Amino acid sequence: MDRRTFLKAAGGSIAMSVLPPMGNAAAQSTADAVSPRSAGGRLPNILWICTDQQRWDTIGALNNPHVHTPNIDRLVHSGGAFNDAYCQKPIYSPSRSSFLTGMYPAPVNGRSNGNDQWRNSAPLVTKMLADGGYRCGLSGKLHLAGKMGRPEQRPSDGDGYAVFHPSHGPQEPIANEYWDWLAAQGHDYRTLKRELGHIPAELHQTKWCADRAIDFIRGNAGRPWLFSYNCYDPHNPFDPPPEFVERYDLEKLELLFRESDLPFQRKLADMGINFQTEPEHPDAFDGKLLKAQYLAQIDQIDVHVGRMMAALEQSGQLEDTIVIFMSDHGDMTGDHGLRQKGCRFYDAAVRVPLIVSWPGRFQAGLRSDALVELIDIAPTLLEIAGIEQPHAMQGRSLHGILTGQADPGEHREFVRAEYYGTLEGPQTYATMIRDRRYKHIVYHGHDYGELYDMEQDPGEFNSLWDDPAHADLRFAMTLRNFDAAAFAVDPGTPRVGRY
Repeated sequence: MDRRTFLKAAGGSIAMSVLPPMGNAAAQSTADAVSPRSAGGRLPNILWICTDQQRWDTIGALNNPHVHTPNIDRLVHSGGAFNDAYCQKPIYSPSRSSFLTGMYPAPVNGRSNGNDQWRNSAPLVTKMLADGGYRCGLSGKLHLAGKMGRPEQRPSDGDGYAVFHPSHGPQEPIANEYWDWLAAQGHDYRTLKRELGHIPAELHQTKWCADRAIDFIRGNAGRPWLFSYNCYDPHNPFDPPPEFVERYDLEKLELLFRESDLPFQRKLADMGINFQTEPEHPDAFDGKLLKAQYLAQIDQIDVHVGRMMAALEQSGQLEDTIVIFMSDHGDMTGDHGLRQKGCRFYDAAVRVPLIVSWPGRFQAGLRSDALVELIDIAPTLLEIAGIEQPHAMQGRSLHGILTGQADPGEHREFVRAEYYGTLEGPQTYATMIRDRRYKHIVYHGHDYGELYDMEQDPGEFNSLWDDPAHADLRFAMTLRNFDAAAFAVDPGTPRVGRY
C-alpha cells in the first residue's frame, strides 16, 4: 500500500494498519536538540494516550511475541521506552490522581476509588498547562471521582479541559457521550451486548474516543494543544470483537502460575488483604482464553493509535507533537491465580508501559532501564512548557533522559507504590518499594509482607520474607520503606536525603 492510500484508509477505517517509518529527521541523534520548542517555533502539542489497566509486558516491540501492536511499536522506535515504569497505586482513581498531579495518592487525598468529588488538594498538570497557553481536550474517563453509578464532578478549581467528552466506561449510561453517539447511530449498548456478546469494532468506545481525538487534532492545528485519549480498554470484561481474538493461538500463550500460588494467595485473602477476585487455578476461568481476549483489546487500541498518528501526519503536526503512551495500572490476567487488581504489588499490577516520542527532539529508539514513576510525567511536561514545577510536586522530570542529557539507566534509587483502603471489604493498607534488585512489600497491621529478588526471581514466586538468610535485608528495607512513606505524605517540606 502506498503512503497516500494508507493515510486515506487509516483516517476512516478500523482495519489493522501501521504507518510507514518516520523520515531521517526522527532517526538522527537528538543529543543536541534540547529546545522545548517545536520545529515551528512554538510549544509542542501533547497527545497523551492513557489506556485503562494495561500491564507492562503487552507491547510487541518490547518483547511480547504474541500481541499485534505495529503502531505502538512505531512509537517505541521513534521515541523512548521506559522499561521499568511503575504506577503509584495499582487501582483506578488513586493512580490517576497521582500522575495528573505529579504527587503520591496519599497527600492529594486520592486513596479512594469513586469519591463523590475531587478535593482540589493539588493542581492538575492539565490545568497548569491550560493556564500556560495550551488548549486541552479529553475523551473517555477522567476518573478523579465519580463512578459507582454517579456522574463525575469535575474539579471545582478547574481541570484545564476546554473540550470534554466524558465516557467513564462504555457500560455506564450516566453522563456518557458515547451512549448518546451510539443512539445517534441507531444502537443501544445493552442490546448489542445481549445480542452479540460484544460491541462491534466500528461501534466500540475505543474507536469513539479516537474519533473525538482526531476531530480535536484537526481542529486545533496552529496552536499548542494537549489531548487526553482515555479509553476504557483493555479493562475487563475482556469482550473484544471476535476478529481480534481469533488471531491468537491459545496453546502458545503462557501464564505466570505455579501450584504454590494458590495457598499463598489464600493466606493473604484470609488475612484480609483485599483483591477484586478470589484466587483460582487458571483452568477454572480458562486463563489462556482470558489472556487472548485481553491482548485482543490491546490490538484494537493499536488500530486507533494508528488512526490518531495518521491524523497528526495528515495535518502536518507530527513533528510538532509529543506522544505519550501509558496506562494507569496493570491487570493480573491470571498470573498467580489472580485476575484484575487490588492490594498486590506484582509487576503485572504496578508496572506499566511508558513510551514518549517527539520526532527530531527526543532520542529515537531509546530503551531506558531507569526506575521511573508515573508521577514523573507531570514535571516532564511542565519543563517542556517552561512552567516552574511546584515545590510540593514529588515527580522528577524525565526530560534529560529523553534528550540524551542524562544517563538513561539512572533516575531514581527506587520506586514506590501504596495502597490505602480502597476497595470495599477489609480496609487494607500496604506500601511497596522496589530498587534495582529487590522488591519489598509491607501489609501494615498484619506483621507480614513480601520480599523478592527481582534478578533471581522475576516471576515473583519465592518470597524471602521469612527466610532467615535475608532477615537483615528485610529489616533494612522495612526501614527504607517506612522512611519513603513518611516523606511521601508531607510534600510541604524539602525532600530529605537521597529520596
